[in-house]
Amino acid sequence: MAKKMSSIIEAFIKIFTTENILFMLKGARISLLIAICGTGMGIVLGVIAAILKISRNRFLNLIGGLYVEIIRGTPMLLQLSFFYLGVPALYQQLTGNYWSAPALLVGIVAIAINSGAYSCELIRSAINSIDKGQWEAGMSIGLSRNEIMKEIILPQSFKRILPPLANEFIVLIKDSSLVSTIGVVDLMKSSTILGTKYYNYFVPMIGTAIVYLTLTLITSKLTSIMERRLAESD
Repeated sequence: MAKKMSSIIEAFIKIFTTENILFMLKGARISLLIAICGTGMGIVLGVIAAILKISRNRFLNLIGGLYVEIIRGTPMLLQLSFFYLGVPALYQQLTGNYWSAPALLVGIVAIAINSGAYSCELIRSAINSIDKGQWEAGMSIGLSRNEIMKEIILPQSFKRILPPLANEFIVLIKDSSLVSTIGVVDLMKSSTILGTKYYNYFVPMIGTAIVYLTLTLITSKLTSIMERRLAESD
């Protein structure tokens, strides 16, 4: 047993050199970039989809509903593959020309679209939770429906959904690992590369798990601090 533990420790020392640690941290930076961009773009898409879903126009309502149901009803891995492989294939069939987008860009866009569908329901619920008197107050001073939404409803809604959106960011940090399947050298892909290089996947995976856990714990702590401050400001 002691001999086996010694060999594992030796493997850790051999694999986790300064160069390899920096390589993994570079992958972690890519994972964070994807999560940050995905969350930011997802919020924008979520707001648009939420407004479409509560619209009095049936056509717009249908578009918003279809977007949410299709994205939430299909796996993110399928969505990544669709944008990375399916869309270029369709473009080639229609035009006869080859086209391929950078894998990182595809990963960010696909994750943002996925995040937008989930953020939509959070935002829609927050909008619906605002007292109707806010709408009446806005109309009483001559604001249009769009102006009331922009100046009164959305600012209050965002304050209510900031903690859930922070949790969505935590989810995206972990889900960003899926982009490794389309060739993006994120944290997950970097551990796979090191595993292949040293013929040892156990040690790099343990290191990867530690980094993911550190990122999510830090984000969770910051979310808790934000929730307390928001509660104090109410």
